[in-house]
Amino acid sequence: MRKTLVYAMLMSTIYTYGQELTIPQLSQYLADNPFIMSPAYAGIGNYVKVRMNGLTQWVGIRDAPDTQSLSADVRLGNRSGIGLLMYNDSNGETKQRGAKIAFAHHLTLDKYEGNYLSLALSFNLNQFRIDIENFEDNTDLAVTDDRASSNPNFDLGALYRRGEFYLGLNVSNIFNKDFNKFNPILEPNTLRNYYLYSGYSFRKSRRADFEIEPSVFFQYFESDGRSVTDVNTKFKWYDFLDYYYAGFTYRFLNDQLGSPLYVAPMMGLKKDDFYFGYSYQIIANEILGYSKGTHVITVGVDLFQGISNCSCTY
Repeated sequence: MRKTLVYAMLMSTIYTYGQELTIPQLSQYLADNPFIMSPAYAGIGNYVKVRMNGLTQWVGIRDAPDTQSLSADVRLGNRSGIGLLMYNDSNGETKQRGAKIAFAHHLTLDKYEGNYLSLALSFNLNQFRIDIENFEDNTDLAVTDDRASSNPNFDLGALYRRGEFYLGLNVSNIFNKDFNKFNPILEPNTLRNYYLYSGYSFRKSRRADFEIEPSVFFQYFESDGRSVTDVNTKFKWYDFLDYYYAGFTYRFLNDQLGSPLYVAPMMGLKKDDFYFGYSYQIIANEILGYSKGTHVITVGVDLFQGISNCSCTY
């Protein structure tokens, strides 16, 4: 039991760093919602895309991480887009709330080959708070009241698309944190983390009703040198403009390739303007004996259809 709790604490530490650095990135981006990962996706598509995500980790373990987010992005003119993301995140008695507003511009490199480049900037405002009102048997005389800190920052994003291939790079929290509420010895000062996302959609023709999309998502945290990789595959069936999909993701620390953090089957559909996605993450370590896994639910709606005159935002 003690060994399991120690492992859980280590996993919680991994998550807590991620919690303060940015919104936790698990499999939400695979639910027709890449904007939650990178601002470079703002404005790509013919709709105002609204997505709500609910993420509950380690169900069955008290005070396990829990996250909710609401995002929306829309095209501006023919070649630009804006997006907004708001989120609420808790991990035990640590709380995080924040918002991001993003602007992206989409360039056509070669419209005949579907060759496009998107560049983006987002402004982030994050509030991190330690809530001590529920602390039990607090003997630390230095902890006498709630602590909170608000930190503005920026993300940079770039996305390259060529036909059915895509490659995106995002740098989050490009400035270091200004300490004023917490112990700088125990906290990471460098908040930068890097996301690399790439994939390809295999489809016999645009009229084909079946598609396979393998992708990979790499995260690197500069504060302590950790890195994590997701290997994903989605199978999608089309019914004219509607579609259904199923797939899985395999996440691992890059120095532990054969020991996954979790394996997650997923499924979802888009019917008319409504979207639903679900992922169940099977924890592949000793916490499995104490937890029922992690659930990720995405509900969305596409509003106000309007086709652009530039294929760079299709």
